Amino acid sequence: MSDVQTPARRFSITPGDFAREYGVLTIIVILMVGLSLISDSFLTARNLLNIVNQSAPLAIIACALTLVIIGGGFDLSTGAIFGVASVAAGWIAVHVDPYTAIIAGPLIGFALGTLNGAIITGFGVHSFLVTLATSLVYRGIAILITGGALIPVRIAEFSWIGRGRIGMVNIAVVVLIIFMVIFMVLLNRTTFGRRVFAVGGNEEAAILSGIRTNLIKIVTFSLSGMAAGLAGVIAVSRISMASPQAGVGMEFEAIAAVILGGTSIMGGSGAIWRSVAGVLLMALIGNGFNILNVNPFFKDLTTGVIIVVAVALAASGRRSR
Repeated sequence: MSDVQTPARRFSITPGDFAREYGVLTIIVILMVGLSLISDSFLTARNLLNIVNQSAPLAIIACALTLVIIGGGFDLSTGAIFGVASVAAGWIAVHVDPYTAIIAGPLIGFALGTLNGAIITGFGVHSFLVTLATSLVYRGIAILITGGALIPVRIAEFSWIGRGRIGMVNIAVVVLIIFMVIFMVLLNRTTFGRRVFAVGGNEEAAILSGIRTNLIKIVTFSLSGMAAGLAGVIAVSRISMASPQAGVGMEFEAIAAVILGGTSIMGGSGAIWRSVAGVLLMALIGNGFNILNVNPFFKDLTTGVIIVVAVALAASGRRSR
């Protein structure tokens, strides 16, 4: 019976399903073809690698944020955690040890993310409100660490992760690829990943199935915090400067990239690779506007319109099901 039904399912994909699954890739291809025809400097290895390298911190955050959103949560504190981890790593690199700083950034992010998850599940408050509040607290901590000043971090043992290269490829890009593969395996090939989908799809059913939903939620927020911390370390390493204002607005860019990738804002469905594709799409739009020397206002306008279309497609998909 299953042998008969499988081919039918295989060819039952609708244009709407295709748009939700591969729409972001389709737009990326169209953009790349268009920009290649307009500018000779676009389709070069140097420019393409630079786009991926510049996008690496945001893509790392988007990978972990995808787990949070699939699990039915929302994390508005990633930008603030990015800021705290940045200044903490910078301070440790200067005053303690640069290698310890590289490890400390993700660990600090992990701890702050775990605190988010513990408050959300412990008090039963929506993650939107909790992470909005903690983002203000974390931003204050970043200012306390630095006194509002910048921390110069010009140490070779620290800067390799953000500025070093293996051949033509930046180490930050290698870190992103490894991080993305680990999270894809975690989400699609482990019991934990299946439970994240279950919690986001129907939490009550997940509880009745014996899944410890609070624990799953806490872990997703912990991983989100860790990713923000790692991204903060890479950013500080790259520019050799830690700022308490680092990461302002980054949470919205990461959420936008995840939505562009087709992950349902209601939870229960999504994919890591599509979130990374969403980040690259936003980076391509920015790169294209820079090449064409267009007013940055139109870049935000274009990105916003694309996000609205992505959300509309997702909503139509839920209604059709």
